[in-house]
Amino acid sequence: MERRDPEQRDPARSQRQELRETLVERQIREAMADGRFDDLPHQGRRLPIEDDAAAGDWALAFRMLRNAGVAPPWIEADKAVRELLEARERLFAKARRSQPASRQRLRAELERLVRDLDRAIAGVNAEAPTDRQHRRPLVLADELAQLDAAIATDR
Repeated sequence: MERRDPEQRDPARSQRQELRETLVERQIREAMADGRFDDLPHQGRRLPIEDDAAAGDWALAFRMLRNAGVAPPWIEADKAVRELLEARERLFAKARRSQPASRQRLRAELERLVRDLDRAIAGVNAEAPTDRQHRRPLVLADELAQLDAAIATDR
C-alpha cells in the first residue's frame, strides 16, 4: 500500500468533504483560542472508560444508577461494611494507647462491632450477584485475640 503525504490533497476525498473538515478544524481551533475547552472535565487526563461489558443485561440499569449517583445494592452494603471495618481498626489503634484496665470495655465494644460487621457482611453476601463480591464473616475469638495483642503492645 502506498503511503500518502498528509499535506497533499487526498484524491479519494471530494472537495466538499475537505471543505467541511477544514471548517470543523477551523471551528475547533477558534474554540481553543477562545478558551472554550479550558473548563472541560478530565482536561489533560485520559477519559474514563465506562465498560459495562461484564454487566450483561444489567448494564443499562447500572448506568442509570450511576447517573443518579447511586450504586447497586451490594456496593452500597459493602460501603457500610468498609465503614465498620474502619471503626474496628480505630478500636485496635485505641487499644494500643489504652490502659489494661479498659480491657473489658474495649472487648464489649469489639464484640458489638463484630456482630454488626457479621450482620452487614451477611447482607453484602446476600445482595452480591456472584461470590467474587462476597466477604468472609469475622471470627469473634480471632478478633478478641487481636484486641488482646493490641492492648499488650507498647507496655
